[in-house]
Amino acid sequence: MDFFNQTGKLAIGSRLRMLTDKITVDAAAIYKMFGVDLKPKWFPVFFVLSQGEAKTITAIAKEIGHSHPSVSNIIKEMVAKGLVKETKDKSDGRRNVVMLSAKGKKMSNSFAEQCIDVTTAIEQITQQTRNDLWRAIEEWENLLSDKSLLERVKEAQKERVSKDIRIVPYESCYQSAFRALNEAWITAYFRMEEADYKALEHPQEYILDKGGFIFVALYKDEPVGVCALCKLNNPVYDYELAKLAVSPVVQGKGIGVLLCEAVVKKARELGGKKVFIESNTLLKSAIHIYRKLGFKELPEYHTTYERGDIQMELILEE
Repeated sequence: MDFFNQTGKLAIGSRLRMLTDKITVDAAAIYKMFGVDLKPKWFPVFFVLSQGEAKTITAIAKEIGHSHPSVSNIIKEMVAKGLVKETKDKSDGRRNVVMLSAKGKKMSNSFAEQCIDVTTAIEQITQQTRNDLWRAIEEWENLLSDKSLLERVKEAQKERVSKDIRIVPYESCYQSAFRALNEAWITAYFRMEEADYKALEHPQEYILDKGGFIFVALYKDEPVGVCALCKLNNPVYDYELAKLAVSPVVQGKGIGVLLCEAVVKKARELGGKKVFIESNTLLKSAIHIYRKLGFKELPEYHTTYERGDIQMELILEE
């Protein structure tokens, strides 16, 4: 097992499949030994029906935790073998129920003896191990039903990636990145406007010197995102969240959210009461972030940009 020693827990799926394959091969030989003409994959359905009660395919699927199509296919195979028969439900003629045929019932007698010997063999294995595999499987099933392996990997990825992300204050060395990142998304959907050129070419003069701030997201020390907090000369709004841009290369890592959170936090620190946003509904990811942070859409639009078709506000203090 050198391979598994090298891969560690990464190969859990492959290792479980190998164990399953080994047991399945033995299971087929065991059925043959007892004269039970049964495929291993039929076992859950056969076991349920061997209890004597006729059931619908839906009920069987729910009881054994299989999909309806999977159980339906197994039933078809078992019907072809003469082990199962389908009849109309006596209480509801619109439904079909399945039960063991006479041949299936006869086979279940040999099957019962087989179960006794298989259980004894499995218990012997369990006594020779330090860990209870059956209980461990149940624990894994319960844990994965609460949160899938996919969800857990996503969380691990997010945590790992977050260690490489830093949100830092703007410095003049980031001016080219500030412009390039914004110009990329603007020209991908719209056209650059005069207000864009002023802010992006002269952020010190048009944003910072007026009491605003700019935050830069670094991923592995490379600037990959930016967002500005612009001071407004407005009786209603203290600040505007603007010029949010994240490189497509790192989108999906939560960088946009971190940048906006930094901007909102700064607005609060400065005593701001309301933060304003003007955007466009084509920018679905950005709008999703704004709504997630609590921004609400305004009913009336007084656009600054030609591309603006939605305006939002965040009330920091009631």
